[in-house]
Amino acid sequence: VQLQASGGGLVEAGGSLRLSCAASGRTFSTYTMGWFRQAPGKEREFVAAIRWRGANTNYAESVKGRFTISIDNAKKTMYLQMNSLKPEDTAVYSCATGPYLIISNMANEHGYEYWGPGTQVTVSS
Repeated sequence: VQLQASGGGLVEAGGSLRLSCAASGRTFSTYTMGWFRQAPGKEREFVAAIRWRGANTNYAESVKGRFTISIDNAKKTMYLQMNSLKPEDTAVYSCATGPYLIISNMANEHGYEYWGPGTQVTVSS
């Protein structure tokens, strides 16, 4: 499985961006897809996750109500709509996929098997 994230950029606080993560190669309908981010000098943190079938989602508390994760199975593409962006959302955002994870484990990066290169999101104040 290969993953490629795109859609990052520079935006003012309060603005919006939509990230995409295109998957190629073999994928499995039971797999979980996730977004993680890493800011300079900080540990990588979970942002949001969804199953390939789209039935279940999980969000970090810091992004609930502002970010929406979705998936287009036909296009093998996952999206992250980010609204009301804050300077603290500035980070490199990466997408990942791995075998079925129960909802409570979706935030655990060790459950993800494949990772793609990240895309930079910068939110100015």
